[in-house]
Amino acid sequence: MKVFYLFIFFCISVTGHSALSERIIQGQQPNLSIDPKGVIRVAYGNGEKIYCLTSTNNGISFSSAVLVAELPGMHLGHTRGPQIASSRNFSFISAMDKGGNIHSYRLNHSKGGWTRVAEINDKKGAAPEGLMAIVADKEDYFYATWLDIREGGKNNIYFSSINGKSAKWKANSLVYKSPDKHVCECCKPNIVLNGNKLVIGFRNWLMGSRDIYYSVSYDKGKSFSEAAKSGNGTWQLNACPMDGGSLGFNSEGKVSAAWRRNGDVYYWSENQAELKLSTGRDVSMAQKKKEIYVAWQDKKILSAINLNTKKITLLGSGVSPKIYILDNGKAICFWEDDKVLKYKII
Repeated sequence: MKVFYLFIFFCISVTGHSALSERIIQGQQPNLSIDPKGVIRVAYGNGEKIYCLTSTNNGISFSSAVLVAELPGMHLGHTRGPQIASSRNFSFISAMDKGGNIHSYRLNHSKGGWTRVAEINDKKGAAPEGLMAIVADKEDYFYATWLDIREGGKNNIYFSSINGKSAKWKANSLVYKSPDKHVCECCKPNIVLNGNKLVIGFRNWLMGSRDIYYSVSYDKGKSFSEAAKSGNGTWQLNACPMDGGSLGFNSEGKVSAAWRRNGDVYYWSENQAELKLSTGRDVSMAQKKKEIYVAWQDKKILSAINLNTKKITLLGSGVSPKIYILDNGKAICFWEDDKVLKYKII
């Protein structure tokens, strides 16, 4: 399957065909959302600017890039960068500055145009690490999690939410504080939603181990369960791997995770043995019904596996792959290569 540089598409006829006017898109850290109507939106950063691309045909073509905002001192690189989530009527992009503040921007799908919303963190400067994730439900609620240092100056897991129509995010709440004072300091947390099951995943630091943990809420984040460990093994490490893995749900609605341990990539679901997939790092996973894809990086060579067929697809060269399952059952993976956006449909 051909690897695409992202380019601008211009319609030149009423027959539905498009001509390509190719322009390489400079950017880093692409993140993607798919709304309930199947519209794909890709958020990414370039310098201190945030952009968004849109596709209404399962990634066959994308719109020209739209400038969302300019954020001085924006975190960008090493899983730091704009995050995006879409509900039925709204999309939100979050981005973090190096002063420790989390900015958010909203798109009303019917009206168009990105507008700035209040900061997500309610304590100034509480999130200097620049690592977070957001997710949306179908009813226009958005949920965010991030690394936050307000507890004794150490990074732990915080949470907030917002109704898509609201002007302000709710009061921040502590989801998890490690008994060893902090979680892994530079690994991106994850957040996923299945019905009323909201799950936050993160790399912990507990008794010298850097393992993936998760916590569950059934009440829109008002309360979370005690954190549980993903997988069977452990990773004793006196350093930060800078690799937070990925999170999802299997076909039975149970929590799944894919992550790096030492130099290997693993996949796991609740009540099942973990499965070693390959050597590598920077793991991304997508699950939808029975479809399961995992992507990873190994020495800047990117690969993806369909866990049902066991087929491995070579994606190309680059870093930070992000894989998603489209409404037509195919998968699409975005990544960056020398500050240029690329993608591939599998």
